Amino acid sequence: MSAEISIFDLFLQASLLVKTVMLILLGFSISCWAMIFQRRKVLNEAQAQMKIFEDKFWSGADLSKLYNEVSSKEAVTGIESLFVSGFKEFARLRKSHLDSPQAIVDGTHRAMRVALSREVDHLETHLPFMATVGSISPYIGLFGTVWGIMNSFIALGAVEQATLAMVAPGIAEALIATAMGLFAAIPAVIAFNRFSHHVEKLENGYGNFMEEFSSILQRQSASEHQA
Repeated sequence: MSAEISIFDLFLQASLLVKTVMLILLGFSISCWAMIFQRRKVLNEAQAQMKIFEDKFWSGADLSKLYNEVSSKEAVTGIESLFVSGFKEFARLRKSHLDSPQAIVDGTHRAMRVALSREVDHLETHLPFMATVGSISPYIGLFGTVWGIMNSFIALGAVEQATLAMVAPGIAEALIATAMGLFAAIPAVIAFNRFSHHVEKLENGYGNFMEEFSSILQRQSASEHQA
């Protein structure tokens, strides 16, 4: 075997099935990297948005003015979506003249829970695909390797004088499939774990805001009812 042989040459020499396995793994890898960069941008923007909004919220801004400011945006996402959903439902229930402040707060809380679920679903987009790639890529690569080695030994058995030089290229091209499986799986697993932790932190932050906002609305509703 020539020492100058390249991975591309080994790919061209591989059987159709092994080539298919390699192309599938290459597609997985490219897709995962595209999703990694996209998810990183989305999650970083959500984190920055939460900090900016909480600074405004806790600065003592008037809630009605803050609602008008946020709801006037073309796209309301993240923690702002929870605030808009909650305040909108609170205002609607208050206008309906419900006698129970608790009923108003419960309805507001349910509206924010729906918004929270929607935002978490958005943050978790593509994460299941990364988990799937991280789980199955090594096995797909191993399948290609086993198939390639099997073909090499079958061809080796058909000749009278067997040498290492005859079987080495086939084994090498087969092992590339395993390497590509690991190349696709490792970044996918790392990204999935990192992004899952980031989503969990954002979800906890959203949940804490939702409870604190509910408490504020409950006190406001109670004071209005007493008056």
